[in-house]
Amino acid sequence: MKEYNEKIPSPEKLEKEISKFLSKKFGENVKITPLSMPQESIAGKTETRKKKKINFNLKPEQLVSYLDQYIVKQDRAKAILSTKICTHFNRVRRFEDSHDVTGEMVGGIKNNILMIGPTGVGKTYMIKLIAKKIGLPFVKGDATKFSETGYVGGDVEDLVRDLVKEADGDINRAQYGIIYIDEIDKIASTRNLIGADISRTGVQRALLKPMEETDVDLKVPHDPISIMQEIEHFRKTGKRDNQTVNTKNILFIMSGAFSDLAEIIHKRIVDQGIGFGAQIKKSQEQCDIFSEVRAEDLIEFGFESEFTGRLPVRAVFEKLTQNDLFEILKNPNNPIILGKKLDFAAYGIDVKFDGKALHLLAKHAFEENTGARGLVSAVEKALLLFETKLPSTDIKKFPATCQIIEDPEKSFERLISQSDDNKANNIFKNLSHKEMETIKEYIDSNKKSLTDKYNLKLTRSRIDVIAAFYCKHIMDIGDVIKKIKSYSDEIKKIELYFFNNHDINIVLEEDAIDYIIEQFIDSDIRLEDFYKQLTIDFEQGLKLVSGKTGKNRFFITRQALLSPESFISNLIKDDFSMAQTIKNEDLKII
Repeated sequence: MKEYNEKIPSPEKLEKEISKFLSKKFGENVKITPLSMPQESIAGKTETRKKKKINFNLKPEQLVSYLDQYIVKQDRAKAILSTKICTHFNRVRRFEDSHDVTGEMVGGIKNNILMIGPTGVGKTYMIKLIAKKIGLPFVKGDATKFSETGYVGGDVEDLVRDLVKEADGDINRAQYGIIYIDEIDKIASTRNLIGADISRTGVQRALLKPMEETDVDLKVPHDPISIMQEIEHFRKTGKRDNQTVNTKNILFIMSGAFSDLAEIIHKRIVDQGIGFGAQIKKSQEQCDIFSEVRAEDLIEFGFESEFTGRLPVRAVFEKLTQNDLFEILKNPNNPIILGKKLDFAAYGIDVKFDGKALHLLAKHAFEENTGARGLVSAVEKALLLFETKLPSTDIKKFPATCQIIEDPEKSFERLISQSDDNKANNIFKNLSHKEMETIKEYIDSNKKSLTDKYNLKLTRSRIDVIAAFYCKHIMDIGDVIKKIKSYSDEIKKIELYFFNNHDINIVLEEDAIDYIIEQFIDSDIRLEDFYKQLTIDFEQGLKLVSGKTGKNRFFITRQALLSPESFISNLIKDDFSMAQTIKNEDLKII
């Protein structure tokens, strides 16, 4: 038998030869189509997606400063959550960057957080703000929907799967997410119950592993859709898809009102002879006693000891006073007033709120005893008549005063009366002025944090521009500053355009930039139109001055934009004056 030593052709070469043969025999009517076959990866190793590193460098004080812009009070809770969340994710980032697998601590405990406080004090709002700020995947679950075997047709691991959806399928990013479970006190076992409260303790036990570390299969057991997806994946690739999410770096935050917990803590303190047997009478005293909470109190409340141990960090929220509710309404970032402005704006109606009216709304909300949640119902109840009837009128400016809240029917009649048009307009102008002054004060008091956060110099004229923009548009302060910064960045490009086209270096001063932004706010002027006008006003004059003096850098102020001819004239006069001074000095020397 003749030995065959020729090299076996590669699939590509073989495909090329067969294609050439078919082309000769049958012409262009027959072509070979490559067939994709499932292939095992080299050495039996499955290919893995390149792991993305966590990008987190936020510091606790930066997060506290951010929360201060939106949330009234709760300083202690802000500090605890900001510190522990930043520390957790910075530790994760440091470990990921170090590539030191041996440096991982065995038995390390995650800083999972338990938030305790009455309803409507901002627990959920704070977590949502934090999730938005840090930019990591976030999901919220409700403990009341859990059972031992599942919630809404799934199980507790579905929260982890939801993180993957929030991360747009990026499993690695999902493994650094936050899972927030509200009303966690509802899964505490019932006290004074004979025998075990199976359903509630079962839910606690189901949460134990995910709260610490476990691998959660992305495939939902017994789910027909998941099974079909797996079959389709196997048909296409020839491989089983065993994707899992590890919960080691997922932070769990839980919250609840814990209405009966104060009684347990108080009993323990009294039994230990601390507090001299004082009774808990005031809400502030109840908040103070929550700060004394221990693991043994939570266990007596109805939590398993293992479950309590996995929530080492506790943040206590204070009950809000009537003045706190007013401060929430007064805050330019609060979604309640901004939302109500949007409601009226949907009908082309601009609404301005009197400070005294906000005080009255805060009083009504406080009487409901539901914290900040009462603000929504108080505002809705007070303005429902006007939201119903004003869209059918020609009124486009609505001043929300105390009289409107105290007596809606009569106030509405006065508002639509022709004889009161001037009075209503004057009241509206007065409220608009007060709103602008309030915004200026807010920006001025938060100047440093806002400057650092948005990298925008906040001069007096710029604060005025931001306040004017806020009063004309329904946006929170952060979005307004972002908009003003985008205007500023675009305007600075004019300097480069001018230099490239005219070989003259102009520098727009901050007050000049603010003046240009004002033109954008007050009219529909475009940047291109402004640049053309700038060229008409300054090109020839600056070239003349440059030709005579050799100077090629000019600082353009607000006043220069308002009066370009005077600006050029003064440059020429200054040049002449300087030349005369030099001439006189030369004569003295001679």
